[in-house]
Amino acid sequence: MEALNTAVGWLNGVVWGVPMLIMILGVGFFLQVGLKFMPIMKLGMGFGLLFKGREGQGEGQISPFNALMTALSATIGTGNIAGVATAVFLGGPGALFWMWMTALVGMATKYSEAVCAVKFRERDEEGNYVGGPMYYIKNGLGAKWAWLGVAFALFGAIAAFGIGNGVQANGVAQVLETNFGFNPSVTGIALMVLTGAVILGGITRIGAVAGKLVPFMAVSYIIAGLIVLFINADAIGTAIGLVFTHAFTPSAAEGGFAGAAVWAAIRFGVARGVFSNEAGLGSAPIAHAAAETKGPVNQGLIAMLGTFIDTIIVCSITGLAIIASGAWTSGESGAALTSLAFETSLPGFGGYLIAIALSIFAFTTILGWSYYGEKCMEFLFGVKVMLPYRILWIVAIYFGATADLGFIWLLADTLNAMMAIPNLVALALLSPIVFKVTKEFFATGGKSEEAGHAAE
Repeated sequence: MEALNTAVGWLNGVVWGVPMLIMILGVGFFLQVGLKFMPIMKLGMGFGLLFKGREGQGEGQISPFNALMTALSATIGTGNIAGVATAVFLGGPGALFWMWMTALVGMATKYSEAVCAVKFRERDEEGNYVGGPMYYIKNGLGAKWAWLGVAFALFGAIAAFGIGNGVQANGVAQVLETNFGFNPSVTGIALMVLTGAVILGGITRIGAVAGKLVPFMAVSYIIAGLIVLFINADAIGTAIGLVFTHAFTPSAAEGGFAGAAVWAAIRFGVARGVFSNEAGLGSAPIAHAAAETKGPVNQGLIAMLGTFIDTIIVCSITGLAIIASGAWTSGESGAALTSLAFETSLPGFGGYLIAIALSIFAFTTILGWSYYGEKCMEFLFGVKVMLPYRILWIVAIYFGATADLGFIWLLADTLNAMMAIPNLVALALLSPIVFKVTKEFFATGGKSEEAGHAAE
């Protein structure tokens, strides 16, 4: 086990090195510039389409709204609570700035992923729409790039058990044991039962549950976070100052905080930002491909909201609460650090609130990622693998809940990067198509997609 830990640790250092960070930020920035910063300029339009997208307007299995909620169910998870705290603990307050930068370029990445997912989606043997990086590589780049699609599907099918299953189940088990004394085995069994009740019904049931649970949990957490920030209102200005200052200068050791170089702020800010919002990872477009939408750009404008909501709103609230409350110098890390920040501001209540929030966030992530992993396996082996994969997914939850958190985090972080590589290469190569359909959409006031929808 020690040798495996060392090997994965070495691989993690390689795949999350300078080249990967340049690739994630570089491709995102290239797409943002190529789109003439449209994802940022048209943010309001995206929210307008989201409101209208509660009812489907095209071929697919779930409404555009539920497609985003399914994607958000997978992205709003332990990364928003434990991941942000880990980034601040290891990289200092400046890590939050680099999370923001990752999100701003990530909006263009997420937009492009969804555009490609809808444009190059296809129907499977059961007549359901399927899509995502493996399909836009196969249908958009042609036979010579087929191996890249296979690589993504393989990494995705395995990575799902880390980022979407083990890490989430372990996070729930740990936080419920710490706050309520629940045995991890009991938590694991309960999660297995709840997950099985949803995922055995496929994407329609996952979308329906996500469409109700995600808005409730996100709004509740945001309100609670704003209360914490209001209580620490006098320290918010200082906290924001620390974020910008330490993004470019080293953080000195203070209290239980060991100090951090600028490189650590960038490395952990970008890594945890991607872990949280998954922009560039290629996971979210798998859900958006199932949307009942008029066309690629419509769904892309909705998809990009996922990165904005996850990181610019939810992660910012967590990060600023940790810094403004002063908890960041306590020496705590992960969910315990966020819990301390909320408990300090809301004595006798804050810690329990984080425990409940993390549990719900993690549960919905398990649901969303079960679909991602399943579609990767379906791409490799066909629809016959879907039921066995769902059963294996449910069983794996128990082992995730009772395993060692450190190794699971390390493995999930490593596989994140392995998934991102094929997807980012594909997005760069398909960018001319993304720019073209986007230009046509805005030149015709959206009529290009309405015409395409009518032709279907």
